[in-house]
Amino acid sequence: MSADMSPTGRPAPQVVILMGVAGAGKTTIGLRLGAALGWPFHDADEFHPPANIAKMSAGIPLDDADRAPWLAAIRACALSADANARGAVIACSALKEAHRAFLSAPPARVRFVHLSGSRALILGRIRAREGHFMKESMLASQFEALEAPRDAIVIDVAAAPDAIVARIIAALPPGAG
Repeated sequence: MSADMSPTGRPAPQVVILMGVAGAGKTTIGLRLGAALGWPFHDADEFHPPANIAKMSAGIPLDDADRAPWLAAIRACALSADANARGAVIACSALKEAHRAFLSAPPARVRFVHLSGSRALILGRIRAREGHFMKESMLASQFEALEAPRDAIVIDVAAAPDAIVARIIAALPPGAG
């Protein structure tokens, strides 16, 4: 068995960050991916300070100053999972290259998976959600802020969730990060 593999033959513990715009399915896929890998799932929405949630609930996009404490908390989660060799799946928009660079700064072994889909598909999903603070009116700002990652696994979210999870697992190289 390779040092990069767990006894189950799956990739050795690392941190997988599912990134993309709101409505791409980060939470749905993250819960299933975490279960499939036996790793805990963390939704970045839970790391937002109350002021950020209030701002987004009012339909106001966040700026980088708003995101700083949120990103720091997500990075701390990733570093903890990596340091303890637990592995983790984190759902986080990580729209900008600078955000991804901060989240993946050493020593954490982080692999980004970009959940990508058409505006029409994503808009339909946002319209179908109930009770989420992310408003439909903010989707355009998410697509505008998105800087396509250069080194992420890119997965089209038009497929069924289980198929997406299978594609992600197949694309994770042993010990990636």
